[in-house]
Amino acid sequence: MTAQSGELIASQIGANLPYLRRYARALTGSQTSGDQYALASLEAILAGDAEYDSVLSPKVALFRVFHAIWSSSGAPAAEGESDAGLAAKAQKHLQRLTPNTREALLLHTIEEFSAAETATIMGVSESEASELISIAYEEMARATAGKIMIIEDEAVIAMDLEAIVTEMGHTVTGIARTESSALDLAAKGPGDLILSDIQLADNSSGVDAVNKILAKHGDCPVIFITAFPERLLTGEGPEPAFLISKPYTEEQVRSAVSQAMFFSSTETLKG
Repeated sequence: MTAQSGELIASQIGANLPYLRRYARALTGSQTSGDQYALASLEAILAGDAEYDSVLSPKVALFRVFHAIWSSSGAPAAEGESDAGLAAKAQKHLQRLTPNTREALLLHTIEEFSAAETATIMGVSESEASELISIAYEEMARATAGKIMIIEDEAVIAMDLEAIVTEMGHTVTGIARTESSALDLAAKGPGDLILSDIQLADNSSGVDAVNKILAKHGDCPVIFITAFPERLLTGEGPEPAFLISKPYTEEQVRSAVSQAMFFSSTETLKG
């Protein structure tokens, strides 16, 4: 690898690393474990120990290296976490999934790779990747329906989210537009999952609202929705396991909600 090509690859990796960390975190259910795999991928590429295929798009090439490392490790979940609580639930649920379906679903929906790109990343045929995605949807749909709290200041988006999760069989406990209203709503019962925007109507923080709710009422899965996901993937503190970019698709919301409800894994953020 020449110095010039090394600089180009480093630049390409830097642009896509936040998204690899987001994916690794959702995949493992743990910020610590997810970042370990992302770092291992980065180190392998820069050391020349992994094949970073420059013929592929930079994001596909990076994720392909990650998957080679992830697969060779046996694809564990919530590595190094406690045996109690949410991490234990994640481990238990993982054992019920058909191998590779979780990876395929996350790649296709959250990271928006095509079936062909997903196949390239995972090292399988396109038809196999499509089948894995279909199986994942079926398995996630079997998850128990629950109560979902929505924290979103844009009325149209809030109504859209409510419609999506209601159609999935979940019940919406309420919609909050500010941090204070979110805390009031949570006092009546936070539910089984929180869908939250980052910036709220009165310039209050959805992150602060969520952290206060979790501190008072205990852990539950959280999905953050934001137009600027890179701002939450800085590596400077605890970050969310589930993060959706605006504008989102219905498929992304369905996937994230199913994943979060099924695995019951979450990380909080520092305000």
